[in-house]
Amino acid sequence: MWWGSWCLRRPSGGTSHCGGSSAATTAVCPRSPTSTSVVPWCSAATPARPSSLAQQLAAAGEHVVDVPATLSARARVLATGGNRKTDEADARHVAQVALFRPDLRQVAAEDQTTILRLLTERRDDLVHERTRVLNRLHALLRDLLPGGVATGLSADKAAAAMKGIRPVTATDNCRRDIARVLLADLRRLDRLVKDNEIQMREAPAATRTTLTRLPGLGTVLAAKVLGHVGDVTRFPTEHHFASYTGSAPLDASSGNNVRHWLNTGGNRALNSVLHTIAICQIRDGWRGQDYYLRKISEGKTPSEARRALKRRLSNVVYRIMKRDQRNHHLAQAA
Repeated sequence: MWWGSWCLRRPSGGTSHCGGSSAATTAVCPRSPTSTSVVPWCSAATPARPSSLAQQLAAAGEHVVDVPATLSARARVLATGGNRKTDEADARHVAQVALFRPDLRQVAAEDQTTILRLLTERRDDLVHERTRVLNRLHALLRDLLPGGVATGLSADKAAAAMKGIRPVTATDNCRRDIARVLLADLRRLDRLVKDNEIQMREAPAATRTTLTRLPGLGTVLAAKVLGHVGDVTRFPTEHHFASYTGSAPLDASSGNNVRHWLNTGGNRALNSVLHTIAICQIRDGWRGQDYYLRKISEGKTPSEARRALKRRLSNVVYRIMKRDQRNHHLAQAA
């Protein structure tokens, strides 16, 4: 998704600074020493991950705001020109939104939450790569051993199984050699995943979060929540937060029949975290299980009851993060 950002700056000595990736961004920069200078730029970013240029401007003390693509698109629809999309038109429409929408989120400097997001994304990449290597190793062992190997394969189990391999043909020799390389890759990835988890345990401790006290929410999931949410104050209410996480169901009611559909939008990484918490609480008998069973007794299907629980857990996560931030501000004031 493309996001346009503008830096609003009172001129000092009648100068203004322009930055951007196209000529259109500098073409609309006002240079009047008696008016507020507007420094526009457009880059690929999201509210939780502003572009590097936005971070540079924010670090330099500029007031940078994020303009969602949906708002600039609406401004383009209302303008003349047949809804044609050009660099110059985009810059002008982003400027119009930035100047007349006081509720746009200001870009903040990168902090500990950015580190957490980087670590969680790194872990996801490592886990996906480990799964790919494990599947390839499992397929080779299936061809090398009569009956193959059982599911739930690990590096130690694969090593034990490979000790009994006695290749007969040149093809089997090649399979065994590749399996040895894959086994080495698997052990390396296991070490990298463990090192990454150690880093993630240290990083949330620096934020002093209490999210890990919520049953079903461990260190890895807490780091993912903090990394993707960033500054929780950008969500005015818990309803805005639920919409962002995709846990707010879509109304599909008709007449007296009140129904809701699955919301496939929102941040799917956070939605996955809420799903994991819900499954753990339902399975292990925490308070979420009581809520889930109550919804089942009301006539909801298991999927609908689980969605309702995720919506409730979204509120809980939001309140915990708001409380942590409030306590942090009080500690700083003291």
